[in-house]
Amino acid sequence: MTVLHWLPAIEDWRERLRNLGNDPATVWDPATVWDKAVALAQARIDFVLTNSLDQAVRRLFPSPPAGLATVPVRLAVLGSATLTHLLPAIRVAGLRRGIWIDTYEADYGQYWQALADPASALHAFQPTAILLALDAYHLTAGVAADMQPAEADAALADILAHIRATWALARDAFHCPIIQQAALPVHLPVLGQNEHRLPGSRAAFLQKASAEMRRMADEDGVDILAIDECAAQAGMKAWHNVGLWHRAKQEIAPAAGPMYGECVGRWLAARQGRSFKCLVLDLDNTVWGGTIGDDGMEGIAIGQGSPLGEAFTAFQQYCRALAGRGVVLAVCSKNDESNAIEPFDKHPDMVLRRSDIACFVANWSDKPGNIRAIAAELNLGLDAMVFIDDNPFERDLVRRELPMVAVPEVSDDPVDYPIALADAGYFEGLSITAEDRTRNAQYQGNKARETLKASTTDLPAYLRSLEMTLSVRAFDRLGLQRIVQLVNKSNQFNLTTRRYTDDDVLAVMADPAAFGLQLRLLDRFGDNGTIAIVVGRLQPNNDLAIDTWLMSCRVLGRQVEQTTLNLIAERARMVGATRLIGEYIPSRKNGMVRDHYEKLGFVAMAATNDGSSLWCLDLATFAPPATFIAITKDPIDGTRSRCV
Repeated sequence: MTVLHWLPAIEDWRERLRNLGNDPATVWDPATVWDKAVALAQARIDFVLTNSLDQAVRRLFPSPPAGLATVPVRLAVLGSATLTHLLPAIRVAGLRRGIWIDTYEADYGQYWQALADPASALHAFQPTAILLALDAYHLTAGVAADMQPAEADAALADILAHIRATWALARDAFHCPIIQQAALPVHLPVLGQNEHRLPGSRAAFLQKASAEMRRMADEDGVDILAIDECAAQAGMKAWHNVGLWHRAKQEIAPAAGPMYGECVGRWLAARQGRSFKCLVLDLDNTVWGGTIGDDGMEGIAIGQGSPLGEAFTAFQQYCRALAGRGVVLAVCSKNDESNAIEPFDKHPDMVLRRSDIACFVANWSDKPGNIRAIAAELNLGLDAMVFIDDNPFERDLVRRELPMVAVPEVSDDPVDYPIALADAGYFEGLSITAEDRTRNAQYQGNKARETLKASTTDLPAYLRSLEMTLSVRAFDRLGLQRIVQLVNKSNQFNLTTRRYTDDDVLAVMADPAAFGLQLRLLDRFGDNGTIAIVVGRLQPNNDLAIDTWLMSCRVLGRQVEQTTLNLIAERARMVGATRLIGEYIPSRKNGMVRDHYEKLGFVAMAATNDGSSLWCLDLATFAPPATFIAITKDPIDGTRSRCV
């Protein structure tokens, strides 16, 4: 557990660390040095090496390097125990994902005072994320075995009310995401296997507190750092050293630091939409045992009746469960396509079916090239891909050719495959939406659209044949999770790449000078889901500033851009605007929309050396372009359906 087993070991790791930033050819290129540091973080390193890497990176980068594809984070770590030894692992976990993290730790046990005092160093730090880490001893202070049930219940209610009040204090002060550390079950039982029957048991008290914290977190929009579940898998001795607690008040053992940092890093990445989106599967000896081309369907190991076959079945079941929560599945196999597809269609023990696979590539080309082709077909970035293969040669080749693709290190035992994916946390999520559950079906529908497009030479006829309808709704609580999810994970078609929390979206809903639109596209091949988000803000001079405009790349070229502009203009006129002001802020990934406003007829107003630009559209002379998209507006908008 403490050694990150899914990451590869790098033999010359220490030498590469010593040379980090010292190579005359690269020392003046911060982007190259940063990329090398990220590569070092993506290795199997322990607590000591993690600290060494953190020291080197902090020396080279006292502030965020320019041009990051991610948003720098200011993380406040507030707790009741000693936490200093965990901060390097948190920063390195961010580095592993290309995220620069600055950390602040409140004085020992002073988390409430730091939050409540506007003149505190915490308020000067202005965190963009907060981790509240209350140790098990703090949570159970005053709980005693001789308590009566009513006393124990009152103590539980008191500590839960205190936690909830702390969340409210943090949210009111900083309006940023909060993650609450779950209670680590450090206390020993005093009654035994039926410990829950002892009202004043500290062990049982913590179990109840953990369950209630999760319930409250769901109600209050707080996330959970589930270290109790990590400890349950790895064993408490790997996470908690009683001697270190007594000597240094370290609840989390240093050896567990890398995994603790990983859990925090995954949360921060998920908050930025940086979780991986697609699992690319090898087939032979990965999805089934044996080689389909040599052994045939009757010879591959899968299904009940043998331990090996059951292990491959369990892995397929885990993959299908991932697909059920929104992870896109793809196949990349060195095989004849007909042989590779046959088990998906005909083998009675296959859990995965052809309809579960959004992109199926089986040929004799190299796997890095095929993964590039899969990413292109699915319109996903390579840094959204996870590739799993039993062959160490193929794993090493993909890591060298495509360092942005995650490649878990696995043994040749299929039992390890789902464990590696789960422990690595590649697909960390914060919530699940209805659209997540239908994502693979959406990709299948997109493939059908592309097939139709390829067979049609008349583009207007093709667009008309899609029978598209754009459903428009104002921001609402029903769509809150999906809105926040899209805003924080969309990078390519995103004009400003501004990130929103739940509170930010609610603020737009409450602001009479602002509006937020969520757009959903349907056509004859199915529901594309929510594909666009727009936020507009009326300025004192009656300009309507387009604060946020993002879209799914899956719907580009279908006149959605023009139709969305028509909707923005209409809404702008409704709030009294006379001009639209569009802003483009460049990032590493949104170059595709550099000319977006120009293509829509906006006039350039200003540009800066970093590539940012402002654009203007006069609503008095704007004539809405005709499209082949019908518009339906939700009744909450108070408008009727119409066509553009």
